[in-house]
Amino acid sequence: MPHTHYTTLILATNLAERLANAPESVLVFDCSFDLTNPDAGEQAYASGHIPGAHYLHLERDLSGPKTGKNGRHPLPDRAGLVSKLASHGLMQGQQVVAYDAHGGAYAARLWWLLRWLGHDSVALLDGGMQAWQAAGYALDTATPAAQRGDFKAAAPLAVTVDAHALEQNLATHDKLVVDARSPDRYRGENETLDPVAGHIPGAVNRFFKDNLTADGRFKPAHTLRDEFKAVVGATSPEHVVLQCGSGVTACHNALAMEVAGLHGAALYPGSWSEWCAEPTRPVATGPNPNP
Repeated sequence: MPHTHYTTLILATNLAERLANAPESVLVFDCSFDLTNPDAGEQAYASGHIPGAHYLHLERDLSGPKTGKNGRHPLPDRAGLVSKLASHGLMQGQQVVAYDAHGGAYAARLWWLLRWLGHDSVALLDGGMQAWQAAGYALDTATPAAQRGDFKAAAPLAVTVDAHALEQNLATHDKLVVDARSPDRYRGENETLDPVAGHIPGAVNRFFKDNLTADGRFKPAHTLRDEFKAVVGATSPEHVVLQCGSGVTACHNALAMEVAGLHGAALYPGSWSEWCAEPTRPVATGPNPNP
């Protein structure tokens, strides 16, 4: 019997069933992380994770080298990422499940990166570690052994936009930029991560945490669709560019749009941390023009 193919979200019950009945058909990655303490996620993984899960570190594994001008979490080298995932045992077409303990803020980056590598059998564990434990499933502390997989990249299923294109967009307004950061950081208040406060001129705000219900699960598709339509108005998804501080939580909005059936939004990987590293680029502050 063929297995269900998950491309956006998977419930804890479905993942547990899959791990019990066909463990070789799924590869689970723990992406837990803390921007203010880069070792915290790995320590949390060591103290207990979903059985069989491998750990991926946001800065070491899911980002490339920083130059000081290319943002805080540049995209990793494609070939290097393919090799790293294969070293964890990833096979062509294998179902991947990504999770964290942070509402999917970091796991969504792996979801997006796998789509960028042309792999669509990737889903986020809805509700993350908390949902797994709330359902009564056990954790494990063993690090799984990995045999090398045969994973290879294919044509990207995810689109990117660079800073130059967004500089041109300041004049053309062809794309609508959606900023996933918290409303205060978007307005230019309480900035602690980047040297300049504010947002890209013309960008509107959709805080990624607004994609979740109080229990950390994604809102229903129809709710997300209505809420994103309210943010982007008449702009079609293919003309939407998603960004955040460093191209991480913007992936959460990308996932939410996919869940909502709004396909084709692009990611600006450098995001605000890259944009504000060039002093000649304009900066806006103040409230969201269309809340």
